[in-house]
Amino acid sequence: MATQQRAKSAAVPLARVGIHDIGICVGRGIRDWMRAPVVSIAIAAIYTVGGWALAVLMVVLAMPYLVYPLAMGFALIAPFVAIAFYDVSRRLQAGAPVSVSAVWQTVNEVRRRDVRWMALITAFAFFIWMDIAAMLTLSFFGAMALDFDALLTAILTTQLGWVFLIAGHVVGAVIAFLVFSIAVISFPMLYDRDVDVMTAMITSVRLVRRNPIAMIVWCGVIAVAIAAAIASALLLLPLILPVLGYATWHLYQHAVVATPESE
Repeated sequence: MATQQRAKSAAVPLARVGIHDIGICVGRGIRDWMRAPVVSIAIAAIYTVGGWALAVLMVVLAMPYLVYPLAMGFALIAPFVAIAFYDVSRRLQAGAPVSVSAVWQTVNEVRRRDVRWMALITAFAFFIWMDIAAMLTLSFFGAMALDFDALLTAILTTQLGWVFLIAGHVVGAVIAFLVFSIAVISFPMLYDRDVDVMTAMITSVRLVRRNPIAMIVWCGVIAVAIAAAIASALLLLPLILPVLGYATWHLYQHAVVATPESE
């Protein structure tokens, strides 16, 4: 693994990010997937199987109403999941060998740093979202929530169901954007540089505040991509998740300006 860059606690220099830059980063993410398709699919398949297992668990525990919130909440922890893809992208850029074992070795090394605290923060947000989703569902539908078929029919065919959908998605969007703001480049930064978690989060929020339109677009791209993966029963996740991870790495590289002190 390359020598980690060390950044000071002072404000990290940031470049401007436009909508055009988002498109470029997504294009580079697709290119990285095409350069390492086997590794990309192999890593993403682990999370795909994990998603199926959690969905089955919710049904077994008689909480089918949490399957959809669980799937949508994946966006909250996706930046941590994508650390493996950051490593793939950096290896491709350096011309280094790319393999699942090498990537996981690097991920295990990185977890010993402040990445674990950032992971804890996003995991906490995920559990808060799941609690809110459960309370909303039970508040709107009561015991009906335990019958998946009856719940689905009520959501799709009644006025109460549409109000529930709107309320749930608005609350979810607010939570997702708050987490997005502190995490959009925090994880790649903690992976790439030896910085503390507060510096990484502050830098991420500064990037969002400086480039609100581009960051809203990027957040929307992630939301649509995750929704597409969910609609495909996660079958598209081995394509979507790596591309989002690679694109995030390239976005981080574009946004965070290297300085002599951090090189």
